[in-house]
Amino acid sequence: MSDSSPLPPVRLHPEAELARDALSTPLLSRAARLARWAGPETRVDAGGGLVDEQLPAAAEVLGLIGDDAAAFASEAWRVALDTGLVRVTDEDEGTVAAGDDLALLTSGSPHDVLTVWLEALETVLADASVPDLEGLEGALDEDGEIDLSRLEWDPEGEAEFLDGVLGNLYLLTVSEDGPGDSPVPLPALAASMIVPSDMGEPTNDVLEQVSDAMMRLDDQFRLLEPVGLVEFQPVDEALMADADTAAEELAPPDDTDVARYGMVRLTPLGLYGLRSRLLEAGFAAPAVGDLADKGADVLLDGTATFPQRAAQAETELWMARREPLAAARELLAAARGADGGAPLRRLRCQQALSLVGAEAEPALREVLDDAELGGLARVWLTEHGAADVPAPSEAMIFWLTIDTIAAQLAAEGNSEELRALVQGLAAQHGGFFAAAWRVDHPATADVLEAMGRLHPDKRIAKEARKAAFKARSQQGG
Repeated sequence: MSDSSPLPPVRLHPEAELARDALSTPLLSRAARLARWAGPETRVDAGGGLVDEQLPAAAEVLGLIGDDAAAFASEAWRVALDTGLVRVTDEDEGTVAAGDDLALLTSGSPHDVLTVWLEALETVLADASVPDLEGLEGALDEDGEIDLSRLEWDPEGEAEFLDGVLGNLYLLTVSEDGPGDSPVPLPALAASMIVPSDMGEPTNDVLEQVSDAMMRLDDQFRLLEPVGLVEFQPVDEALMADADTAAEELAPPDDTDVARYGMVRLTPLGLYGLRSRLLEAGFAAPAVGDLADKGADVLLDGTATFPQRAAQAETELWMARREPLAAARELLAAARGADGGAPLRRLRCQQALSLVGAEAEPALREVLDDAELGGLARVWLTEHGAADVPAPSEAMIFWLTIDTIAAQLAAEGNSEELRALVQGLAAQHGGFFAAAWRVDHPATADVLEAMGRLHPDKRIAKEARKAAFKARSQQGG
């Protein structure tokens, strides 16, 4: 992902709902319980972690049993320490007390709760980037200590890999043509980081890298699920039972058994968390509703790059806060202009005006004589059954046609819908290109060139290109 290109807008749940989700996550709720349990008798080591003697009692408080109980208790304590739910009061004595942020979980605002949860998320993400250190005898130095240099572990590289995976998962989730709320197969997510976009059939080496990445992600998502970032279905244990499983057996599977290879889905809380991290990293990561309190100029420019459904949702929120007639006047004023973004602003304006009823009619009648808005106004008035709508001049019809195609090019590029529109225009108006090149619109030459590029009939495409040349000559370009 590029931090210069805005991501599709995400639809976030209300903060109050997300805060409740955060408080109910296993990891944060355990951390809060340990913070309330800690007292004068609780002892920690030099790093602030619970001493071994305290772990059984901590696990009991959390209701944890089994071989992993102590490890889970230790992890919850570390989260409590990192998030400020507990604090070390005396490093020499190793004593602790409740931290200032503990009260935020019960008396703070939803935003306060989410701030604490985001800190917990950072702790878990840091842990997820650390390799499993068990059974690594070869990494021990002469004193029996783990020598990280022998692990061939690149901390920054591991963190960047996980950030990239989560970024791709976020993009897949918020994209209108992505899976949305449906889970993403782990092989597809691993392949998105490994397989080059221009590669045809992956090589065995690439497949092996994908398999390795799948296994790493399986471990990492198991760690990330308790903090509420994802819902995760791990890789089927039977697939990993044989340590000598060939890479091709772990390669991206067909649809019939894809679930056995792991499935992951971002939770609503996870979407909130990843968006917060993306914003912190400098990405443009909009959310639906960001523009609801802004002016019409900001709305039209801001939704210019939005997918259609997101633009519609954003516009509905904006309109809901305003009186229809005043909103229509503000939108029409913002839609004017001869700059490159103006056609798409007018298209978004037209889409926004479709949300208002007859009470907005005076605003549309006020711009009937406007060179840029008169055609748009006539379309709206006619669609709403208004009386006495003046017929547009031929010049206005051609101008509106060029403006509409310029907007579609900006919004969708060379889409199939635009290709069909171009073919329809050429078929209905035999002399279209002979007249269109004279249209006094800044985008006339560009639109005619696009029509020449899009039309499948070579003769008509040539006519369009000739018209584009005339238009550019007329404009002095």
